[in-house]
Amino acid sequence: MRILSGVQTSGKLHIGNYFGAIRQFVALQENPANECFYFLADLHAMTTVHDGATLRRNAFEVAAAFLALGLDPSRSVLYRQSDIPEIPELAWMLSTVTPMGLLQRCHSYKDKTAQGIVPSHGLFAYPVLMAADILIVKANLVPVGKDQKQHLEVTRDIAGRFNDTYGEQVLTLPEPMILADVAVVPGIDGRKMSKSYGNTLEIFAPENELKRRVMSIVTDSTPVSEPKPTRGNTLYALLKLFTPPADWPATRRCFTAGGTGYGELKKRLLGLILDTFREARRRREELERDPGAVEAVLRSGRERAMEVIGEVMADCRRLAGTGPLT
Repeated sequence: MRILSGVQTSGKLHIGNYFGAIRQFVALQENPANECFYFLADLHAMTTVHDGATLRRNAFEVAAAFLALGLDPSRSVLYRQSDIPEIPELAWMLSTVTPMGLLQRCHSYKDKTAQGIVPSHGLFAYPVLMAADILIVKANLVPVGKDQKQHLEVTRDIAGRFNDTYGEQVLTLPEPMILADVAVVPGIDGRKMSKSYGNTLEIFAPENELKRRVMSIVTDSTPVSEPKPTRGNTLYALLKLFTPPADWPATRRCFTAGGTGYGELKKRLLGLILDTFREARRRREELERDPGAVEAVLRSGRERAMEVIGEVMADCRRLAGTGPLT
């Protein structure tokens, strides 16, 4: 089965990205039956990032992070979205058969504008570009959380309309691959961890910066000697993500029995984060010193992706009538 997913390059990767996506990406490539395509969604990131140098640097950061965290380019295809101009070409073709009402019902546009992101055509038409990302490689499965199923439903609707309009089933309708073990990772302010909220813990941040962010996690004023609440407690939730199962009962007792201060628990969390990503942080430093190696992976990924993309676009151009007469 061909699996596709992408990560926006609107900022540096944080632990929410890891537990919500990258950990699953690495696991999926272990199955020889899976053909995994992963891309850096830098065109999508242009809806919020309007500085060329920043966008370009972010794409490198995400690619290096993927590789450092275990993505194997011999088993997965990793490429940069903007390296494939056929993607926006297909997005335009799809936009000509996409009803306005379908886009107006998409909750992602409403959610992002509610967060204060300035409305733009790119933000509104985001689902069409996303559909092109998926359809252009004939993806069978797209890993999503339960709250993201609408994205796949929109893609299937658009693909079906294109196929029906031109009378051939040239676009493969993907199925959602619901990731049951996706963790909702809270940010340091208690809301869902998100770059748009500025509440993240970056995986590859300098140790001093990471320490500062961990120590700023919002907690209540419960005295050291008293039991701490666990429901809705950000520090409790983050510790549970990182603590080995065998050690969790003892950590949990630090909350339920009292006698341990939040400061000590934050230091414990910092140590666990550094231990978990120690090897990845080392590999990331090596890649920073050799950016050519990262670019070589992306060039190879583009070439491998184009083996499929060329076939899809030949069919779509033939049906749509673009290109020369002969």
